[in-house]
Amino acid sequence: MSKVVVVGGGMGGLAAAIRLAARGHQVELFERRGELGGKLAERTRDGYAFGLGPALLTLPEVFDELAAEAGSKLADLVTLIPVDPVCRYRFSDGSVLDARADPAEMAAAVGRLVPGQERAWLRYYQWGRRCWEASERAFFAGPLEPRALAGRRAGLADLAASAPGRTLAGHAGRFFSDPRLIQYACRYATYSGSSPYRAPAAVGCIPYLEHAHGAWYVRGGLTRLAGALAGLAAGLGVQVHTGTPVSRVLTDGRRAAGVLAAGTRVAADAVVCDADAARLYAELCPSPRRLRRIRRVGPSSSGFLLLAAVRGPVPGLAHHNVVFSADYRAEFADVFRRGQPPADPTVYVSCSAVDDPAAAPPGGQNLAVLVNVPANGTAGWDVTPAAYTEVVLAKLAAAGLDVRGQLEFTERLTPDDFRQRYDGWQGSIYGTSHNGRLAPFRRPGNRGPVAGLYLVGGSVHPGGGLPLVTIGARIVAGMITADQRAGRLG
Repeated sequence: MSKVVVVGGGMGGLAAAIRLAARGHQVELFERRGELGGKLAERTRDGYAFGLGPALLTLPEVFDELAAEAGSKLADLVTLIPVDPVCRYRFSDGSVLDARADPAEMAAAVGRLVPGQERAWLRYYQWGRRCWEASERAFFAGPLEPRALAGRRAGLADLAASAPGRTLAGHAGRFFSDPRLIQYACRYATYSGSSPYRAPAAVGCIPYLEHAHGAWYVRGGLTRLAGALAGLAAGLGVQVHTGTPVSRVLTDGRRAAGVLAAGTRVAADAVVCDADAARLYAELCPSPRRLRRIRRVGPSSSGFLLLAAVRGPVPGLAHHNVVFSADYRAEFADVFRRGQPPADPTVYVSCSAVDDPAAAPPGGQNLAVLVNVPANGTAGWDVTPAAYTEVVLAKLAAAGLDVRGQLEFTERLTPDDFRQRYDGWQGSIYGTSHNGRLAPFRRPGNRGPVAGLYLVGGSVHPGGGLPLVTIGARIVAGMITADQRAGRLG
């Protein structure tokens, strides 16, 4: 079998390393930071534990399939705790919607908020099912390459199931008459760092996944999942080098031949890159043409993340909470047109201590508070990060979640911090945005500009988020297996 080098130890890189090692390849992984897991990171202080990245696990079967390839089971690696309600939504008029995990209970909750709209939600849920099943056959089944697409079971009906040509907001308006429910549906564009007024309707299949496949928390924090995968990789013989940056993909003619890692040449038959695609094409394997394509799409949003250690209870706080802005269009115009943090932001709050008391001292709450902001430097903002912290806390207070008198300490991460930590393009969290009806198809692909170079991670096909980057690793492992059999690798 071949020698494969993996650049980056985020979830995509880890999952690719596991699959390739399980298939008999010799795998060596290089991560520039001191730990594996990428954005699935954690910060602890004074007994409080805060997740810095994903806070909700969906599609656990994707990870169970990955574990099975390594001869294990997800249940043997981590303990999953169901989250119900999936999220508590607070609207600007003071109304509240608890998104119950069970679809029938969720429909009933929608009916209590807006009498008569429960059937509309069930129709939206069923459309999400059809959209997801079609996407599995077409979009997620492999790379977006003509030869690969031609061999799939997808047809015109699958294309129609994704509501092509419609935006998420426009599609939601076909189901819901109440603006609050449209805003609820539009919220899922932020899962890809995009605007619901420009993102494709297919993003709207996410509620189906949360309610049909479950919403989960990993006991001890989602970073335990990264640790479990690192253990699987080690057990399969993957050589892992942390604190070892890669500065170049080496080529031999038009073929990847290895990497330059911390000044040392490491030979390989194939290279899998889990770094941001913009960095790959700007620095590691320069490709001006591909870089121009990325820049034309534009970056996703970034985040303003506030970590708040709270002493005492916070009445009405669920594990996952969203406090909506009064004007969603104005909010996304701030982010994507004005390039400024929203004057009236939608605020997401995760408090894992609700389901895992060990995440905070007795009686304490560990709030990870996130606002979508533009992917640019805070030097260009019209408000300082310190002043924006007060804007966010005041927004929570107005929604009945006033914690300002209970704070033990706060810390914050801005787009500048995300750029420094993860080397993402302009501090973006999801690579390119999904803004534009065809944006998912304009996302960087899984095959690089030279033979033997493959891309994985949140900045490339099929997209960001824990399940999708793990599916992307499955796609890349399949491509390498096919290329090996066809004699296209050394």
